[in-house]
Amino acid sequence: MPVREDEIEEVDGLSDTALREAIRTHSAGNSLGFMLWHASLRWQRTMDAVLSTLGLTHAQFHMLATVWWLSREGAVPNQRHVAEHAGMGEVMASQVLRSLQKNELIVRSTHPDDARAMALSVTARGKELAERAVAAVDEVEREFFDQVDGTDDLLEKLRLLAGRTAAGDAQERRS
Repeated sequence: MPVREDEIEEVDGLSDTALREAIRTHSAGNSLGFMLWHASLRWQRTMDAVLSTLGLTHAQFHMLATVWWLSREGAVPNQRHVAEHAGMGEVMASQVLRSLQKNELIVRSTHPDDARAMALSVTARGKELAERAVAAVDEVEREFFDQVDGTDDLLEKLRLLAGRTAAGDAQERRS
């Protein structure tokens, strides 16, 4: 339904003319946010399909792989660090980690450096599953992104947009 002239008000400092022009020319097919949303949905469906064959949800994969990645570097990751690295809220992370622990894929214990924190480590079974899942995800990722030229450039741009370093950690916010 078209917007009537008398319904158009100043929005975030846009003049009536600029607002009318923005409404007139707006197209979902030219919206970066809309396309990012749909690319993300397609990516999630693709990941869900491959991970379900391994008995993992996407959230479980991210938490298991994160514990595996951080532990490989010799760190003793705690629950908060794993949640942050995976980009997951602490409550959701705790629920997912509990399910991984129940399935004997990770062990949660008192952190050696902070008795208030939970140290996380992968079990032998968890390590084997994490490695299989990472290999499967890497293969599907290659297939998914082979549709685009310049994946190295795309990766750099995604890191910038996500506020992440090459290691996957959150970047310090710039003021």
